[in-house]
Amino acid sequence: MGIVERDFNTDDLHPIDIVETLAEERSWDFDRIAEDQIAMAIEGAWRTYSVTLAWSPADESLRLVCAFEISPPARRLSAVYKAMALANDRCWSGAFVLWPDQKLMVYRYALNCAGGAGAGSGQITDMVRAAVAACERFYPAFQLVAWGGEKPEAALGIAMTEAYGRA
Repeated sequence: MGIVERDFNTDDLHPIDIVETLAEERSWDFDRIAEDQIAMAIEGAWRTYSVTLAWSPADESLRLVCAFEISPPARRLSAVYKAMALANDRCWSGAFVLWPDQKLMVYRYALNCAGGAGAGSGQITDMVRAAVAACERFYPAFQLVAWGGEKPEAALGIAMTEAYGRA
């Protein structure tokens, strides 16, 4: 059992406290923005991803946003949206959304903890791992569509079934 599982084997801990300890343990750069929110920078093979987790007490969910910069030319936007839809068909846990005003491609996911369910370190670790893996998997395809002129179907053909690496 890892240090995080051993230290957080209780229900009274705030999910963001758990995330902060995970970030410290993995030497991720992070900033505790508020009691209910933390932002981290996680290095991937393609780039550094901005990962934010926020606890929403109103709906008892832990929300994750994993983002990277992308600003496709206007003429390629419809192709990028099609590539994003094709990528989302291959994602079971979360989904990609383009935030053009912020120039960000965002992978979003929420862990429902309604009814007093807790978010454990294993679940949180898996959320972050899955988000970074999805971004790593589809980043090259989005780049090919946005700037390489590839058709979305062809570009998505390069996305591996599973991304291997570290998160």
